[in-house]
Amino acid sequence: MAITATLSNHFFFMLGTKKIDFENDAFKAMLMNDTFVFDKDAHATKAVIDALSKEVANGNGYATGGQAVAVDSVTENDTDDRLDVAFENPTWTASGGPIGPTGSIVVYDDTTADKTVIGCIDYGADYTIADGSSLQFQNVAFQLGHAAA
Repeated sequence: MAITATLSNHFFFMLGTKKIDFENDAFKAMLMNDTFVFDKDAHATKAVIDALSKEVANGNGYATGGQAVAVDSVTENDTDDRLDVAFENPTWTASGGPIGPTGSIVVYDDTTADKTVIGCIDYGADYTIADGSSLQFQNVAFQLGHAAA
């Protein structure tokens, strides 16, 4: 059960053109169903993700479009030569029935005009949140490092 975090290529473009601002923009995390497979080249915006109809269904405590997640920290990591961006840990509580199954979350910038997808965190396993139970994804973070030469 390897956890993998993959950044979208469009995110790098938007970051390079100063359209993403980790200090001031609003971000959201949305649950994807157990059949979703992230494509860093194709899944550039929320509209592209929406067209796939792979988000967990609305209801039972889950609202389509995901929930707001604040940026916890943006850190220069000189030891590992990268930028670390960490978000708060989103929690979903099922009410009136189960939520899922879900195996990943997509984080997107809700402030940019195209709702840029930052990336996807695949937890390597599928989860169904039972009625009355909660699921919290911890360590929601992305690492931006130097490309290998």
